Amino acid sequence: MAHALSLGRRGMGQTWPNPAVGCVIVQGARVVGRGWTQPGGRPHAETEALAQAGEAARGATAYVTLEPCAHHGATPPCAEALIEAGVARVVAPFSDSDPRVSGRGFEMLRAAGIAVTTGVGAELAERDHAGFLHRLQTGRPQVTLKLATSFDGRIATATGESQWITGPAARAWVHAARGRSDAVMVGAGTARADDPALTVRGLGARRQPVRVVISRLLDLPLMGQLARTAREVPVWVCHGPDAPAETRAAWEGLGAKLLPCRLAGRQLDPVSVIEALGAEGLTRVFCEGGGALAATLLGAGLVDELVGFTAGLTLGAEGRPGLGALGVDALSEAPRFELVETRPVGPDVLHIWRKG
Repeated sequence: MAHALSLGRRGMGQTWPNPAVGCVIVQGARVVGRGWTQPGGRPHAETEALAQAGEAARGATAYVTLEPCAHHGATPPCAEALIEAGVARVVAPFSDSDPRVSGRGFEMLRAAGIAVTTGVGAELAERDHAGFLHRLQTGRPQVTLKLATSFDGRIATATGESQWITGPAARAWVHAARGRSDAVMVGAGTARADDPALTVRGLGARRQPVRVVISRLLDLPLMGQLARTAREVPVWVCHGPDAPAETRAAWEGLGAKLLPCRLAGRQLDPVSVIEALGAEGLTRVFCEGGGALAATLLGAGLVDELVGFTAGLTLGAEGRPGLGALGVDALSEAPRFELVETRPVGPDVLHIWRKG
């Protein structure tokens, strides 16, 4: 199961709206087939592993990181494929909570005389499938907020200089994290100030994450990197009902996808924004700022994971803070997370926190 989970991780960021599943088929003590969900969500992991195993799948055990699907979609059910291949046993962590499956895959297997074992590797599988499961349960993708700051929590000097607070190793880690995500998200202020590409670089050919910008009025540079490359790598802009019609037309003409969202006062309602992304099928969103967007998401309780990089330099009170105002008057009101990992990455320190 550990091997199957490692295979499934190869599909992270590539398979949405489908989960990134891994499958290993074992005959005796020999692995005869391996597979993982392919870019775009198909072929599924079981199909890939069965194709590799061929006749060796008959009488074998299949280790799958999620319940095999039981419904006819773009492809036949994986449970049916396992039955036709003649596997003797299927091992999985837990049921797929997708209402189209939800135990039916296991029922099909058992009805065909195949032994089913569940609960194996459940904790790790739950972590790997967290975005997919979160979207099924809440309608929203899992949101990871990344902040790279100085030791005293600043993201730039008073003049706005920020490149680079952290070192090359931290930046490489961030590119890998983007690659494991369905989308990279920034606020309009970051898009205007930094003119970011928000692509994954240095990891070879791969499906790029969707680039999401939150901009109520669509007041974004029409000659920036995002605008120029919107037909090559998807750009989605979440905007308000009061965005000018001519600006909407301009961005659509450039190839961007526009997602209208509700207002909460004079700002976009953050819940409406994240729900709109979930409705489009996204399961894992990697937010890279800026400070106002980060504070809004934290204040609304929409951040599921914090990723922090702390550099060994100090910028002082005149530096720009990593977060905008949260309106916290008492410690009991502050968003709290549980530490799950900390380690050095080059000269910087990585720390990862998850919602308790």
